[in-house]
Amino acid sequence: MYVRVFIFFLCIIGFIPGSYTQTFKAGAAVRVITPNPLLPVSGGVGTPKPATVKQGDLYARALVFEKGPTRIAIVNIDNLGWPSVLGNKSRALIKGIAPENILIGVTHTHSAPDAYGFPDEKGTSHADLKYLDWCVQQIADAVNEAVSKLEPASLKIAVDEAKGKIAYNYYAPQLYDPRCGVIQAIATTGKNKNSPIATLINYAVHPEIIGSSQGILSPDLCGPLYHRIESKAGGVALFMNSAQGGMVTADNRLEKGEANDWQECIRIGELLADEALRIVADAPMQSNPDIYCASKKIKFPIDSDIMKYILSHSPLKLAGENADVNSATTQINLLNIGTAQVLTIPGEALPNIGYYVKRHMPTKQPFLFGLTNDAFGYILTKVDFNSFKRYDYVSRTSLGEMTGDIYINEVLKWIKESPAPAK
Repeated sequence: MYVRVFIFFLCIIGFIPGSYTQTFKAGAAVRVITPNPLLPVSGGVGTPKPATVKQGDLYARALVFEKGPTRIAIVNIDNLGWPSVLGNKSRALIKGIAPENILIGVTHTHSAPDAYGFPDEKGTSHADLKYLDWCVQQIADAVNEAVSKLEPASLKIAVDEAKGKIAYNYYAPQLYDPRCGVIQAIATTGKNKNSPIATLINYAVHPEIIGSSQGILSPDLCGPLYHRIESKAGGVALFMNSAQGGMVTADNRLEKGEANDWQECIRIGELLADEALRIVADAPMQSNPDIYCASKKIKFPIDSDIMKYILSHSPLKLAGENADVNSATTQINLLNIGTAQVLTIPGEALPNIGYYVKRHMPTKQPFLFGLTNDAFGYILTKVDFNSFKRYDYVSRTSLGEMTGDIYINEVLKWIKESPAPAK
């Protein structure tokens, strides 16, 4: 009698929504955010340059993971930077995901419209605010569509060195991280069973082959990377930049200068795509992996007069409601996705910071999502700040000398207090 009651009780429990049904799911979606007509493009502080042609489209690309009550959205945008004031507008339009679980990062192409509202010396900004508001909606739509496409999935995750002529450090050629991290979500049911839902590439490089001075609007090397991944593997491709500051850029060096054209974007983008697919090809399948997402606020002092000027004069009100130009508060995220761990960086961290943080992450598959949730210029440690002539520019366009040290101390402490990813 008691045995029958116990079995009946277990059967009832099995039909309770959410009990014993925690299946890992993934979904992805894309929106084109190429302005029509074309808008001037921005490669950094200063007045955007007019664009007369486009080579490739700009995109917002979204990948959503779900297991049980936890949902995580990862978004990449083809732009130089995407301030949190814009990201928060999209978060408010996204359904079914906690705002703090929505990670919005940029590829850092130098051939897209100004999203900061950079003021000139007269305090005038040339950013197109209507275009930015339209992008805000497109980003939200992409995430909402990805949620609607959630389906049972497994993961393949791998990190290894990407071979070939892809990136180098313009300041010191060998001082860059050649590792490429790949997360691939594979459908486990339905007509697309065993096919990729999405492939996320995490690699440190400046997509500035074309730049902002040629009158060309472009996703740079990221466009060919997306198309190569999607044509060879299927699904949706995403690119999340890493610790590419100071100055880890595309290796377009030639004997007589640089190759600054679309063909070079194709060469490097397709090479990186091929290397990413090679790296992940033999990775073991992770069935029903666990996911974890945490967020915290971090505050940085602002010492740079340039950064204070931008914060106080941008029409986007980058300084926030309190109009505080002496400090910046931003969100950082820590994710465990299967056997991988991810940390976000709100700017362009120098590669030594990336190496140091990765070395202390409790996984063989460390991922750093740079320029994510905010893009506060370069992030360097106090021992690098204004240390060499080479660092004059990165020092001037950083928040100040303490940013890197504060970031490192905060995330290392956070890692120790947080659960580790699966082995």
